[in-house]
Amino acid sequence: MAEVLTYERFDTDPFKDIATDDETKGAYQILKWAYGHYGDSIVYSCSFGAEGMILIDLISKVKPDAKIVFLDTDLHFQETYDLIDRVKERYPSLNIELKKPDLTLEQQADQYEPALWTSDPNQCCYIRKIKPLEEVLSGATAWVSGLRREQSPSRQNTDFINKDERFHSIKVCPLIYWTWDDVWAYIERHDLTYNELHDFNYPSIGCIPCTSQVSSSGDSRDGRWSNFNKTECGLHTANNKPK
Repeated sequence: MAEVLTYERFDTDPFKDIATDDETKGAYQILKWAYGHYGDSIVYSCSFGAEGMILIDLISKVKPDAKIVFLDTDLHFQETYDLIDRVKERYPSLNIELKKPDLTLEQQADQYEPALWTSDPNQCCYIRKIKPLEEVLSGATAWVSGLRREQSPSRQNTDFINKDERFHSIKVCPLIYWTWDDVWAYIERHDLTYNELHDFNYPSIGCIPCTSQVSSSGDSRDGRWSNFNKTECGLHTANNKPK
């Protein structure tokens, strides 16, 4: 049996040279390997954006009972929660968990300040997203993410298989070669459900206070944290923890 690829044993992406000329641009092959290699020790952390709909559809074909975690900050749009309900109906075998932070919004306001996201969004993201994912990944060797190289400069060097310095795990990114047009072509071709906010110029959808419409539809992170010099919540960076 091949030795399991772990954070400690990682050297380089073993799939740098695979063919990506199939319908999924290598994504199906990567997912089939990942779930075969890690079994129940891999988790998909899904934000239920457009890319998430594709990964859920592909993962359901590879491992119908896969564990999918949604980081429920208690600040998401109702459209996002409605979408999760629709996904559960379509893929009833998937193990979809809504992971909440240790602190309620009221407790966070008491301990820090009300509407922490307006003054220190990095701290808020740490409390409500990063720390919960740390807890989820404490029992997992690898996790799946929907990052695409086209999304932003900080993501353009992402590989299929990555050494994740933030969570000391293996991060599997099957969609690195997909464009925004590829995403929507797959959604339409396979009649996948998706967040209705995408139809109203919300290309990237997160928490209500930190998500806004953009001037035109397309692939952009501009609608996130628009009043701050910030485009990432911290899940995909190796920055130190906030104070």
